[in-house]
Amino acid sequence: MGVALARSAQWTASGYETGTLEITPLNESILNEITKFVESFSYKYPQEAKFVFVEPLEWKTYLEPSAFESGYVVSSTTVESEEVDKDGQPLLLLSVPYIKVRSFGQLSQLLCVATDSKQQEVQACIEANRDPIVKILGPDYDEMKEESTSLALLDTIIKDKELYIKRKVAILLKQLDLHLLNHSLKHISLEISLNPGTFKKDIELLKRFSGKGEQTVLEWIDYTSDYEFSNGCRAPPWRQIQGEMCYVMVKPHDVETLCLTCSTEGVFLNGGKAEEEGEIDYERKGEVYKDIVTCLKDQSPVFSENMSKQEIRFNEEQQKDSQIFEKPKTEDGPSSTTGSEKSKVEKLYFGKSHMTKRLEPSLNWRATVDYKEKGSTKDSQEEKQGKLEKSSTSVSTSRGQLLRKGGEKVEETVSESSSESEEDEEPLDHRQEANADLPSEYWQIQKLVKYLKGGNQTATVIALCSMRDFNLAQETCQLAIRDVGGLEVLINLLDTDEVKCKIGSLKILKEISHNPQIRRNIVDLGGLPIMVNILDSSHKSLKCLAAETIANVAKFKRARRAVRQHGGITKLVALLDCGQNSSEPAQPSLYETRDVEVARCGALALWSCSKSHSNKEAIRKAGGIPLLARLLKTSHENMLIPVVGTLQECASEENYRAAIKAERIIENLVKNLNSENEQLQEHCAMAIYQCAEDEETRDLVRLHGGLKPLATLLNNTDNKERLAAVTGAIWKCSISKENVIKFREYKAIETLVGLLTDQPEEVLVNVVGALGECCQEYENRVLVRKCGGIQPLVNLLVGINQALLVNVTKAVGACAVEPESMAIIDRLDGVRLLWSLLKNPHPDVKASAAWALCPCIENAKDAGEMVRSFVGGLELVVNLLKSDNKEVLASVCAAITNIAKDQENLAVITDHGVVPLLSKLANTNNDKLRRHLAEAISRCCMWGRNRVAFGEHKAVAPLVRYLKSNDTNVHRATAQALYQLSEDADNCITMHENGAVKLLLDMVGSPDQDLQEAAAGCISNIRRLALATEKAKYN
Repeated sequence: MGVALARSAQWTASGYETGTLEITPLNESILNEITKFVESFSYKYPQEAKFVFVEPLEWKTYLEPSAFESGYVVSSTTVESEEVDKDGQPLLLLSVPYIKVRSFGQLSQLLCVATDSKQQEVQACIEANRDPIVKILGPDYDEMKEESTSLALLDTIIKDKELYIKRKVAILLKQLDLHLLNHSLKHISLEISLNPGTFKKDIELLKRFSGKGEQTVLEWIDYTSDYEFSNGCRAPPWRQIQGEMCYVMVKPHDVETLCLTCSTEGVFLNGGKAEEEGEIDYERKGEVYKDIVTCLKDQSPVFSENMSKQEIRFNEEQQKDSQIFEKPKTEDGPSSTTGSEKSKVEKLYFGKSHMTKRLEPSLNWRATVDYKEKGSTKDSQEEKQGKLEKSSTSVSTSRGQLLRKGGEKVEETVSESSSESEEDEEPLDHRQEANADLPSEYWQIQKLVKYLKGGNQTATVIALCSMRDFNLAQETCQLAIRDVGGLEVLINLLDTDEVKCKIGSLKILKEISHNPQIRRNIVDLGGLPIMVNILDSSHKSLKCLAAETIANVAKFKRARRAVRQHGGITKLVALLDCGQNSSEPAQPSLYETRDVEVARCGALALWSCSKSHSNKEAIRKAGGIPLLARLLKTSHENMLIPVVGTLQECASEENYRAAIKAERIIENLVKNLNSENEQLQEHCAMAIYQCAEDEETRDLVRLHGGLKPLATLLNNTDNKERLAAVTGAIWKCSISKENVIKFREYKAIETLVGLLTDQPEEVLVNVVGALGECCQEYENRVLVRKCGGIQPLVNLLVGINQALLVNVTKAVGACAVEPESMAIIDRLDGVRLLWSLLKNPHPDVKASAAWALCPCIENAKDAGEMVRSFVGGLELVVNLLKSDNKEVLASVCAAITNIAKDQENLAVITDHGVVPLLSKLANTNNDKLRRHLAEAISRCCMWGRNRVAFGEHKAVAPLVRYLKSNDTNVHRATAQALYQLSEDADNCITMHENGAVKLLLDMVGSPDQDLQEAAAGCISNIRRLALATEKAKYN
């Protein structure tokens, strides 16, 4: 980021050290890229997001304290983050108007708060912190050596976790820096209108017209540097990044010596060259001209006059020079790269035909970045990059051309836009360095492709066999086949009638299609429809190879759609049933080796395709579920994995879950949990997780003995993917109380508590979700407390993962029902953390936090004083009544019911306008909201003239309608509210007019004692008013 900001960004006249960023498209583009990087940092790199900077980034912010909500302590002029470092110092501190930030996590949250002013904040931060890497990592990391990204990083994994995280942050920043430089180059290339050849031609021509005579146009003109890079530029590499190509000293006859900058934008005067140091002041000092001649005409009247006299001769010379400069272009190809010239990738010639050619600074920087993270080789992940260009069918023997292509593609993949919504995301592949020596395999493969193109049938088969002898898992070999036009030949061979050629071609395509770039090339070249047609072949080996290749290629959306559109789903489903085509009985023949392999390959392809909703529906309509259910009974593990994988993907659809129950698939999923294969266990657990949303499925898992193996698998924590699947299955199964009893019997709850620390977020979400369900029972709440589970649960309240926060608030709320656990939560400041989550932007988190606060307030000692101690807390709760989310409203009403039990707190929330806000919600049809709203109104009636105020705000008549609900809980809460409101005469009249008496009379006979008493009390108050009215009338 340091190099990019110093040399790629465009600064104002004050320069990089003291100036500000100019308002240019390039700067705006750079700021956008930095904003995207920081915004996504928290969820992409959660560990690194917690890294505390060596020095804070400080700048003048545009944000007001009121913009900060959840996770911050806010006052009128200051904001402090609740997240602190090991010394207790806040990681974000705002003291209007200056802000200090000390972690990427807080920077990411800050941009969420900024909303419309994100780019302004990023610009202000960059302008105020000119060398952010030094502040983030310290001066030792200002220029990180290459070897620190590999050996040193591995060395620190064991020795020092903190240093390991610091090195990872350094690597990420270096990758960003490289990305910004490449992005800048790409941006500049779109605006190129001039090139070094144009300027070289003009300067050489002007030299011929210069001298001491009166008729010459100039005294002299020359470059400031004699060194010329391989791309024709003479400017230093970091200035080439900004589009500058060379600097020229010019001495006209009538003015002082001028120093000109020749760039892609045009020609302009710079600050000149210092005599003592010889350094050029690169800052632009005037307007930009289209060429050198136009610039000099404007600066020198003598030059303009003399040029007009010799204009015809000058133009003739210019035309001759154009022909000279264009000649190498037609005669010479790109120069080959020898061992002594690795840094020179190619020689570029610039003529008129090169006016739009990309300007490539001659930099010897490494343009490769290994983006592969742990787990990035999973097949479910996809590469989000643009559509690759179709490889040329002509075979290029120029090594320089090949290297140039490799370098450009590295740059393309690093700077690829993330806006393409069609493609799924895959990690970017590691590419070999642009200046690396190519292995001999490349040239050998090139020769074999020639035989494939021009040989007869025998030569073709031999060439295919020879090609398979290479290590096709090696990326160099994969890309070599593509780069010399081999893919087109291999795909064309699939359209022949020769089975041996088809098999050889498919075997090669199956191996090389593991490469994400090759997959896309296969789709671009129309390979998928041909492979789908091969699925109809009577040759089983062909069907297997075609299905396996489809499984490899269908890793991104466009490929999956192509398979479906060409009828591939139906044909793949048919492969699952291939045993029935035999004359032998279906079941025995299924387990014959060849039939099993055909079915396995079909299941493998369906697994890849099933990541699409449309494909899932197509598989169901093609009759795939009964066939998958039958295959699930086999003992072949290599068959079971793709079958269960497909079922796991499809189980996210409700139609599939119903079919899975109907086909009795759960029994086999449970049986395979006892397998020794970890991958099979993972997919079975994940399928149970997807299906266990349904109560009947949860019961089936228990009845078939699935809970014990799930509890046993919790003890194996090395495989995090499997652990996430197992904990997810336990979470969903725990929704049923009967299952919770079994888990307690199998000691699963103690194990879950042990998993609350040092686990990835995908595991924590499920663990906390399971504990939240288990803690609905008293015995389990006590067990969690005795196992020390309260503290890690409270610690998780400071996270930013939405799903995790929803689950952890539910778990903490469930624990708070027990007074002893509540005391621990209060001591750990858990109630304040819950309260702060009411400011979270996600409605689900707000609602869950509000529900959790209810038992906390109910069971805390001196709850009224505790609630008042939260500055601005009561106002925050009342303002949440303005939400549009029904769940938030219901939870906040429940919280207000508990808060209002304290008279002082009730007085405070009354002053904050709780009565009109509650009254506004009265016209609702949601029974859950009705119940808690009625309870809140009932409590709020016990202060001052609130009863009268509810009547004035038209809340009484809607409440009467609640009595027509079918929910007894709504009846009880409403009767209690009406009883409190009936203490006011006007409210009694409103109730009577809306038919409340008849409805209440029916409820007097209810078996619910509280409902009886409230209904009777309300009727009593109405009757008493009626009698008083009658008495007054006759008196």
